[in-house]
Amino acid sequence: MIPILIACAMVVILCIVSSNILYRLGIPTLLIFLALGMLCGSDVLGGFYFDNFNFAKEICSVGLIFIMFFGGFGTSWKAAGPVIAPSILMSTLGVIVTAGLVGVFCHFAFAIEWLESMLIGSVVGSTDAASVFAILRSRKLNLKGGIAPLLEIESGSNDPIAYMLTIIFLSLMFDSGQMPIPLMLVKQLIFGIGIGVLLGKITAIVLRKVEFKIEGLYPIFVVAVSLLSYGVAELIGGNGYLSVYLTGIIVGNSRIKHKKSLVHFLDGVSWLMQIMIFFCLGLLSFPSRFVIVILPALAISIFIIFVARPIATFGILSWFKFPIKQQIFISWVGLRGAASIVFAIFATTGGVTLQNDIFHIVFIVALISVAFQGTLLPAMAKKLDLVDDSTPVLKTFTDYEEEHNTRLMEYEVGDTCSILNQSLLEADIPDGVLIVMIKRKDDIVIPNGSTVIMLGDILVLSGVDTEEFNL
Repeated sequence: MIPILIACAMVVILCIVSSNILYRLGIPTLLIFLALGMLCGSDVLGGFYFDNFNFAKEICSVGLIFIMFFGGFGTSWKAAGPVIAPSILMSTLGVIVTAGLVGVFCHFAFAIEWLESMLIGSVVGSTDAASVFAILRSRKLNLKGGIAPLLEIESGSNDPIAYMLTIIFLSLMFDSGQMPIPLMLVKQLIFGIGIGVLLGKITAIVLRKVEFKIEGLYPIFVVAVSLLSYGVAELIGGNGYLSVYLTGIIVGNSRIKHKKSLVHFLDGVSWLMQIMIFFCLGLLSFPSRFVIVILPALAISIFIIFVARPIATFGILSWFKFPIKQQIFISWVGLRGAASIVFAIFATTGGVTLQNDIFHIVFIVALISVAFQGTLLPAMAKKLDLVDDSTPVLKTFTDYEEEHNTRLMEYEVGDTCSILNQSLLEADIPDGVLIVMIKRKDDIVIPNGSTVIMLGDILVLSGVDTEEFNL
C-alpha cells in the first residue's frame, strides 16, 4: 500500500512540475500528462506493464464525472445566453454529422464494415471538454464575438451525445435482443435531463437555505451530489454525463453560499482528474503498436480536422450568420482528447468482436489533435484577429468578479422595496452590486448570504454607478 501511495504522489508531482516547465514552450498541459503516462509504460522507460482496460474504464469514468460537473458549474449561463442556440446545435447535430462523416470515410477508405466504422465515428464525434477548458483558461485566451462561451457550452455538452451514439452502435453490434434503440435513446435523454435538472434545483435550494456548521462540508456536499447525479441517472437507464453536466450548470448559475471557494475547489479536483485520466490513458497505450495503426489514425485525423469538423461547423453556424473567420477558428478548436479515448475503452470492453484496434487508433487521433490543434490554437486566434485583450477570459465563468472603480452609496429600505424581508441569497439584487454593510438602527451589520433585509435598514452599496438606483 505504501509504495502505491508514494508512486501516486510522485506521478502527480511530476506531472505538475513538468507541466509548469514545458508550458512555457507552448506545449499543451494535457499532452504532457499523456506523454508522461506513455513514458512510464512497459514499452518505453518506466517498464510498468498495464493493460487492464476494465479498471481504466472505471477510473476514467469517475474522472469524467467531475470534469463534466465542473464544466457546467464553471460556465456562466448569462455569458452563454446569446450563443446558446448555435452551441446546442453544435453539441448535438454537430456531433452526429461529424460521427456520420467519419464513419462513411472509415468504411470506404479502409473497408471497415459499416457498424464498426460508425462506432469509430461515434467515439471521435465529440470535442474534448477537458482539453478546451484547459487551453482557454490556462492561456487566459479571451475571444471576440462570444466564441469562448460557445466553445465552452459545445465541448461541455457534446460528450453525452457521443456517449449515446457509442452505446447505440455497440448495442447494434451486440445484437442480443436488448432494449430497442429508439426506447434506449428516449430513456437516455429523458432520465438524464430529468435527474440532472431535479438534483440541480434541489442542491441549489439546499446550498442557499441550509447553513452547514463546518464550511469544509460545502465542497464535500457538492462532490457527493455530482456522483449521485451520475449514478442515479445511469441506474435507471439515463445518460449520466448529461445529468451531471446539467446539475453543474444549474448549481453553478444559482445564488449559493461560498460559490467562489467552491469554484476553486472544483477547479483543483478537475485538474487532478485530468492528470489521472491522461496519465492512465498514456500508461494504457503501447507505442510499439502505433506502427500498425498509424496510417488509418493519421488519415482519420486529417479527415476530421480538414473535412468532417469544417462541414459540421460551417453547415450549422452559417445559419446564424457567424463571420467566416469565427467559423474557421471554431472548426479548428474541435479537439479530440480524453473523452474520445475513454469511449474507445468502452468500445474495447463492450463485449463485441472488433476487427481493428480502435483504442490505439483513437489514441493517436487524440494525440495528434491535442498536439497539433492545441499547440497552434493561440496562434490561430491571433492570426484570425479574434483575441480580445480588453476583456478577461474569466468573464465567461461563474466565479468571475469584475472590478469597478465606483463610489459607495446608501439606500434606505422602504415598505415598497422589492427585497424587503428577503435574505441576500433570495433577493434579486442587480449584478455587480455589492451590499458592503447594513446600518440597522444603532447597529452595524456585516451581511452574509443568510442576512434578511428589514424595514428601515440602510444598505451601503458598492458597484452602483448612477444615482437612479432602485430596488
